[in-house]
Amino acid sequence: MLNALKELFRPAPSPPAPRVPAGTRYYVIGDIHGRLDLYEAMIDAIEADAADAGDLEVRIILLGDLVDRGPDSSGVLATTREWQRRRNVRVLTGNHEEMFLQAFEKPEILRHFLKHGGRETILSFGLSSGLSRKKFNTLELEELFDLLPRIVPQSERDYIASFEEMIVAGDYVFVHAGVDPAQPLEAQKRSDLLWIRDRFLDHEGPLEKVVVHGHTIFEKVMDCGNRIGIDTGAFRSGVLTALVLEADQRRIIQTCQQDCGPAEVFHGDRAR
Repeated sequence: MLNALKELFRPAPSPPAPRVPAGTRYYVIGDIHGRLDLYEAMIDAIEADAADAGDLEVRIILLGDLVDRGPDSSGVLATTREWQRRRNVRVLTGNHEEMFLQAFEKPEILRHFLKHGGRETILSFGLSSGLSRKKFNTLELEELFDLLPRIVPQSERDYIASFEEMIVAGDYVFVHAGVDPAQPLEAQKRSDLLWIRDRFLDHEGPLEKVVVHGHTIFEKVMDCGNRIGIDTGAFRSGVLTALVLEADQRRIIQTCQQDCGPAEVFHGDRAR
């Protein structure tokens, strides 16, 4: 009888920790927002960290918002292309990439884009001959709209348009902003994957998979069990974060700008 009661009141076993596919190591990088300095330091840190990967397949995911706000969005895009030639690097599209591409369609969207860091993005591509920065600052919206296709090549726009919306790996799903908690993954809307906030962030129940996301800035990595937010606001905080996933283990790598000096690298044992 006593043994039966013990069995009845025995605590339920803890669910297994989420895992990425066997034989892989994932490096997932949060919103870069034109901070090429932090991004280059992160690439160096990841390459050094991956040197001990052995037979593991190294996979890298960028969570979107490569552009805007920081000083060198064009450099971030070019560096990503070069890294993709050497590594398995997949890129998710963020809401800022969407705004950037839509800015070529309507002047009013361009106005919105400029208010959210787009000016820095456009300048990072360099100005066409005969257009100084001083003159750029005096352009009317319609004038800039007409010039924009000459400043940003079609090849760059095609590259940005090729970014993915969602990546699934084992018990994790990677998206830019989050997911609609009320919908299965296969029914998610692009608008939610790129823009959602409160309905996703306020959801405390389980989700189909652990969602790793950027988009919303936190002072530190935000591991809520059902989701992990890794946007640490690189463009304003000077801290760029990568989440490292291997089997059922998690840790972080951060590159940080200290006192306007060069980027430094910090490692953490686990995401918190």
